[in-house]
Amino acid sequence: MIKKFLQSILIAAICMTLSAVTVSASDSCEGLINLKIKDGKIDTATIVEAGQFKPPAGGFMMGGPGGMNPFQNTPAFCRVTATLTPTSDSDIKIEVWMPKEKWNGKLVGIGNGVWAGTISHSAMAEPIAKGYATVATDTGHVGMGMDAKWAIGHKEKLVDFGHRAVHEMTVKAKELLAAYYGKKEDRAFWVSCSTGGRQGLMAAYRYPDDFDGISSMAPANPMVGLMISSLWSGYVSLRDDAHKLTANELMLSNKAYINKCDEVDGVKDGLVSWPEMCGYDPGVIQCKDGDQGSCLTAPQLEALRDIYGGVKNPSTGEVVFSGFTPGSEQMLAMLAGGPEPFPGAVSYFRDIVFEDPSWDFKSFDYDKDLAASYKAASDILDVPPDGLSKFFNGGGKLLLSHGWADGLIPAANTVAFYKTMSEKLDKDKVDDSARLFMIPGMSHCSGGTGPNVVDMLSVIDDWVSSGKAPETIIASTAPVPGQKQMTRPLCPYPKVAVYKGAGSTDDAANFECKVKE
Repeated sequence: MIKKFLQSILIAAICMTLSAVTVSASDSCEGLINLKIKDGKIDTATIVEAGQFKPPAGGFMMGGPGGMNPFQNTPAFCRVTATLTPTSDSDIKIEVWMPKEKWNGKLVGIGNGVWAGTISHSAMAEPIAKGYATVATDTGHVGMGMDAKWAIGHKEKLVDFGHRAVHEMTVKAKELLAAYYGKKEDRAFWVSCSTGGRQGLMAAYRYPDDFDGISSMAPANPMVGLMISSLWSGYVSLRDDAHKLTANELMLSNKAYINKCDEVDGVKDGLVSWPEMCGYDPGVIQCKDGDQGSCLTAPQLEALRDIYGGVKNPSTGEVVFSGFTPGSEQMLAMLAGGPEPFPGAVSYFRDIVFEDPSWDFKSFDYDKDLAASYKAASDILDVPPDGLSKFFNGGGKLLLSHGWADGLIPAANTVAFYKTMSEKLDKDKVDDSARLFMIPGMSHCSGGTGPNVVDMLSVIDDWVSSGKAPETIIASTAPVPGQKQMTRPLCPYPKVAVYKGAGSTDDAANFECKVKE
């Protein structure tokens, strides 16, 4: 008995030693080129030294704060590229980055924008700088994200984009982690925005075991509804010259909105913190007889009210998709400024729904064409609000967030998703598993006015690790040399940040989260 006990200790010690060697061996990365993976192959496996990564030509890259190189703080890591082919028409490129040293045992998945087509290398930099392994994909095609021509005649590629590529990527990333480190990951997270936000919801819906925690910011979901909304927001302004709204005219409404609603939250700071609690109608800037400039005509006001009101079926009056919150006008110019609506949306109808290269956006019937729009791809692209029960029942945590001033994806749509989810699923389970944080003044995924820099990765990691849902999240303004950062608490919906009445309004400590009536 004692002999067997000593043998077991020896075997365990050997295994631990081998695992440690696997983690620290400098040549173990290159050896991954020989790893066999199902429905795919490893293309490259190399060590990238600290701060030395250079994205491939044509790759998607966002600059860091102040325009700095986003890769300058990356540690040495093992970079693996692979091609996945779950179907004969699949060509999914993925990249897995694994810290050479001091891996924290966790994996982070990174998403895409619009129609994808590139790997978001710059978004992979922050997680790996914090000790996480990270993975991303192009979703199975090459492009800059503004058209879906690649899906014409390629249904399997559309499925890859819709959901399969992220799942296959995640499965293979976990295999690579186990091979490189000699152990499986402790936790897996998804942290992304826009299309990436939709991808996170989709993973929770279709593959509830892939991630332990998901941060979904400004999710482009339901995607088909969003395509209709983007088309509509352009159509109402671009249908004729009388209704056309320029960026300057949209900003007239933005200024009037700020003037009316800024102080509703008790603080005058150029930031509308409680949009739902301020009734605003752009009729206050309607031109009077003889007025020219600095006002909107009746047709322009009609177009703007249609944008704020959202898509409505002209026959039934049903709201098809939420409208944009006032305050989002700066980015709305992308949808309403022309010469046609948002290209990513036009491509969906031209290339996937109607399959007609000469299709004209003005011909769309917001009653009769809705059924065809959903039939074309809703089952592939959309996540229903009542579809996350398996993810929640398995212990998964969902961190939803959205900027109130988002002019690309209506913020009210995410609020509607959260409310419907809470109504249709077990309320106690939703309360335990999901939180929604709305961000005043924030534009699409970043930028805007006020504090909008938020570390969602740390928030979702802390939630999953501790089991304690976040009661506040601290947001800050972007760092500017020589200036103190403004901070504000973000509150779980429907709570809002309320000023305590004393102290600097630039300091989050002087606010508290309350349900405001």
